[in-house]
Amino acid sequence: MTHEKEAEHIIDLYREGAEVWDNYRTKHFIEQHWLARFLDLIPAGGELLDVGCGAGIPIAQYFLQKQFNVTGVDASEPMIARCRERFPQAQWHITDMRTLALDKTFNGIIAWDSFFHLTRDHQRAMFPRFAQHAQVGAALMFTSGHDDGEAMGTFLDRPLYHASLAHNEFRQLLSDNGFNVIKQVTEDATCGGRTVWLAQFNGC
Repeated sequence: MTHEKEAEHIIDLYREGAEVWDNYRTKHFIEQHWLARFLDLIPAGGELLDVGCGAGIPIAQYFLQKQFNVTGVDASEPMIARCRERFPQAQWHITDMRTLALDKTFNGIIAWDSFFHLTRDHQRAMFPRFAQHAQVGAALMFTSGHDDGEAMGTFLDRPLYHASLAHNEFRQLLSDNGFNVIKQVTEDATCGGRTVWLAQFNGC
Protein backbone atom coordinates (compact mmCIF):
# COMPACT_ATOMS: atom_id res chain seq x y z
CA MET A 1 0.00 0.00 0.00
CA THR A 2 1.28 3.48 -0.86
CA HIS A 3 0.45 6.75 0.84
CA GLU A 4 0.93 9.29 -1.94
CA LYS A 5 -2.27 11.09 -0.93
CA GLU A 6 -0.78 11.78 2.50
CA ALA A 7 2.52 12.81 0.88
CA GLU A 8 0.75 15.50 -1.11
CA HIS A 9 -0.56 17.07 2.12
CA ILE A 10 2.88 17.62 3.66
CA ILE A 11 3.21 21.21 2.48
CA ASP A 12 -0.28 22.10 3.73
CA LEU A 13 0.54 20.61 7.13
CA TYR A 14 3.67 22.72 7.47
CA ARG A 15 1.79 25.81 6.35
CA GLU A 16 -0.92 25.28 8.94
CA GLY A 17 1.47 24.11 11.63
CA ALA A 18 4.27 26.63 11.16
CA GLU A 19 3.91 28.11 14.63
CA VAL A 20 3.62 24.70 16.33
CA TRP A 21 6.66 23.34 14.48
CA ASP A 22 8.70 26.48 15.06
CA ASN A 23 7.98 26.40 18.79
CA TYR A 24 9.14 22.79 18.91
CA ARG A 25 12.33 23.31 16.88
CA THR A 26 13.51 26.32 18.87
CA LYS A 27 13.68 24.01 21.92
CA HIS A 28 15.35 20.99 20.27
CA PHE A 29 18.88 21.12 18.86
CA ILE A 30 20.53 17.71 19.00
CA GLU A 31 22.08 17.70 15.53
CA GLN A 32 24.88 20.17 16.23
CA HIS A 33 27.67 17.56 16.07
CA TRP A 34 26.50 16.51 12.59
CA LEU A 35 26.37 20.13 11.46
CA ALA A 36 29.96 20.55 12.67
CA ARG A 37 31.04 17.55 10.58
CA PHE A 38 29.26 19.06 7.59
CA LEU A 39 30.98 22.42 8.05
CA ASP A 40 34.38 20.72 8.29
CA LEU A 41 34.05 20.02 4.54
CA ILE A 42 33.22 23.63 3.64
CA PRO A 43 35.54 26.62 3.26
CA ALA A 44 35.16 29.48 5.71
CA GLY A 45 32.43 31.86 4.65
CA GLY A 46 31.12 29.38 2.09
CA GLU A 47 27.70 29.34 0.46
CA LEU A 48 25.19 26.94 2.01
CA LEU A 49 21.81 25.77 0.72
CA ASP A 50 19.27 24.64 3.33
CA VAL A 51 16.59 22.57 1.57
CA GLY A 52 13.43 22.48 3.66
CA CYS A 53 14.76 25.14 5.99
CA GLY A 54 11.61 25.53 8.07
CA ALA A 55 11.64 28.71 10.13
CA GLY A 56 15.43 28.94 10.22
CA ILE A 57 16.04 27.81 13.81
CA PRO A 58 18.19 26.01 14.75
CA ILE A 59 20.07 25.00 11.58
CA ALA A 60 20.26 28.16 9.47
CA GLN A 61 20.81 30.18 12.64
CA TYR A 62 23.79 27.96 13.53
CA PHE A 63 25.34 28.41 10.08
CA LEU A 64 24.87 32.17 10.15
CA GLN A 65 26.44 32.37 13.59
CA LYS A 66 29.45 30.56 12.11
CA GLN A 67 29.72 33.27 9.43
CA PHE A 68 28.52 31.19 6.49
CA ASN A 69 26.26 32.56 3.76
CA VAL A 70 22.85 30.87 3.80
CA THR A 71 20.17 30.39 1.18
CA GLY A 72 17.07 28.65 2.49
CA VAL A 73 14.19 27.13 0.56
CA ASP A 74 10.88 25.88 1.91
CA ALA A 75 7.41 25.46 0.43
CA SER A 76 5.69 26.81 3.56
CA GLU A 77 5.10 30.54 3.19
CA PRO A 78 4.69 31.12 6.96
CA MET A 79 8.02 29.39 7.61
CA ILE A 80 9.84 31.57 5.07
CA ALA A 81 8.18 34.68 6.49
CA ARG A 82 9.71 33.85 9.88
CA CYS A 83 13.11 33.30 8.29
CA ARG A 84 13.00 36.66 6.53
CA GLU A 85 12.02 38.45 9.72
CA ARG A 86 14.70 36.75 11.83
CA PHE A 87 17.60 36.62 9.39
CA PRO A 88 17.28 39.34 6.73
CA GLN A 89 20.95 38.96 5.84
CA ALA A 90 20.27 35.54 4.29
CA GLN A 91 18.43 34.60 1.09
CA TRP A 92 15.03 32.91 1.44
CA HIS A 93 12.86 31.34 -1.27
CA ILE A 94 9.36 29.89 -1.19
CA THR A 95 10.12 26.82 -3.26
CA ASP A 96 9.01 23.21 -3.45
CA MET A 97 12.26 21.22 -3.37
CA ARG A 98 10.90 18.97 -6.11
CA THR A 99 11.22 21.90 -8.53
CA LEU A 100 14.44 23.34 -7.09
CA ALA A 101 16.28 25.35 -9.75
CA LEU A 102 18.19 28.32 -8.32
CA ASP A 103 20.73 28.78 -11.11
CA LYS A 104 23.46 28.89 -8.47
CA THR A 105 25.92 26.42 -6.97
CA PHE A 106 26.87 26.03 -3.32
CA ASN A 107 29.69 24.78 -1.10
CA GLY A 108 27.24 22.79 0.98
CA ILE A 109 23.68 21.45 0.68
CA ILE A 110 21.65 20.16 3.61
CA ALA A 111 18.20 18.53 3.64
CA TRP A 112 17.74 17.73 7.31
CA ASP A 113 14.40 16.16 8.29
CA SER A 114 12.85 17.40 5.04
CA PHE A 115 13.87 15.24 2.08
CA PHE A 116 12.40 12.16 3.77
CA HIS A 117 8.87 13.58 3.39
CA LEU A 118 9.07 13.01 -0.37
CA THR A 119 7.83 9.87 -2.08
CA ARG A 120 10.55 7.47 -3.13
CA ASP A 121 10.27 8.47 -6.79
CA HIS A 122 10.62 12.13 -5.85
CA GLN A 123 13.61 11.29 -3.66
CA ARG A 124 15.29 9.60 -6.61
CA ALA A 125 14.70 12.71 -8.70
CA MET A 126 16.35 14.95 -6.10
CA PHE A 127 19.89 13.66 -6.60
CA PRO A 128 20.39 15.31 -10.01
CA ARG A 129 19.04 18.50 -8.44
CA PHE A 130 21.54 18.24 -5.61
CA ALA A 131 24.34 17.79 -8.16
CA GLN A 132 23.05 20.72 -10.21
CA HIS A 133 23.42 23.00 -7.18
CA ALA A 134 26.79 21.67 -5.95
CA GLN A 135 30.22 23.11 -6.55
CA VAL A 136 33.04 20.61 -6.88
CA GLY A 137 33.97 19.60 -3.33
CA ALA A 138 30.56 20.56 -1.92
CA ALA A 139 29.20 18.68 1.07
CA LEU A 140 25.73 17.13 0.95
CA MET A 141 23.98 16.00 4.12
CA PHE A 142 20.49 14.57 4.49
CA THR A 143 18.45 12.37 6.79
CA SER A 144 16.57 9.30 5.60
CA GLY A 145 14.67 6.32 6.90
CA HIS A 146 16.57 3.30 8.14
CA ASP A 147 15.41 1.08 5.24
CA ASP A 148 13.29 0.98 2.10
CA GLY A 149 9.63 1.75 2.74
CA GLU A 150 7.03 4.24 3.88
CA ALA A 151 6.09 5.24 7.42
CA MET A 152 3.43 7.46 8.91
CA GLY A 153 3.94 9.78 11.82
CA THR A 154 1.54 12.41 13.13
CA PHE A 155 1.55 16.19 13.16
CA LEU A 156 -1.40 18.38 14.16
CA ASP A 157 -3.11 15.05 14.94
CA ARG A 158 -2.99 14.20 11.23
CA PRO A 159 -0.91 11.70 9.23
CA LEU A 160 2.64 12.82 8.51
CA TYR A 161 4.24 10.97 5.61
CA HIS A 162 7.82 9.68 5.50
CA ALA A 163 9.57 7.44 2.99
CA SER A 164 13.01 6.03 2.35
CA LEU A 165 14.95 4.14 -0.25
CA ALA A 166 17.16 1.20 0.62
CA HIS A 167 20.69 2.11 1.65
CA ASN A 168 22.24 0.47 -1.40
CA GLU A 169 20.02 2.56 -3.68
CA PHE A 170 20.99 5.78 -1.89
CA ARG A 171 24.64 4.84 -2.35
CA GLN A 172 24.09 4.14 -6.03
CA LEU A 173 22.20 7.41 -6.60
CA LEU A 174 24.92 9.36 -4.82
CA SER A 175 27.62 7.68 -6.90
CA ASP A 176 25.71 8.11 -10.18
CA ASN A 177 25.39 11.84 -9.48
CA GLY A 178 29.02 12.47 -8.52
CA PHE A 179 28.91 12.15 -4.73
CA ASN A 180 31.15 10.02 -2.49
CA VAL A 181 29.82 8.96 0.91
CA ILE A 182 31.98 10.40 3.69
CA LYS A 183 29.99 9.25 6.72
CA GLN A 184 26.75 7.34 7.20
CA VAL A 185 25.13 6.31 10.47
CA THR A 186 21.88 4.36 10.71
CA GLU A 187 19.61 5.28 13.63
CA ASP A 188 22.24 7.39 15.36
CA ALA A 189 21.51 7.17 19.09
CA THR A 190 23.33 10.46 19.67
CA CYS A 191 20.92 12.25 17.33
CA GLY A 192 17.48 11.03 18.24
CA GLY A 193 17.74 7.87 16.17
CA ARG A 194 18.13 9.69 12.88
CA THR A 195 19.74 8.01 9.90
CA VAL A 196 22.26 10.49 8.51
CA TRP A 197 24.17 10.67 5.23
CA LEU A 198 27.16 12.95 4.64
CA ALA A 199 28.66 12.97 1.15
CA GLN A 200 30.95 15.11 -1.00
CA PHE A 201 30.55 16.14 -4.63
CA ASN A 202 33.40 15.32 -6.98
CA GLY A 203 31.65 16.35 -10.17
CA CYS A 204 29.56 14.39 -12.65
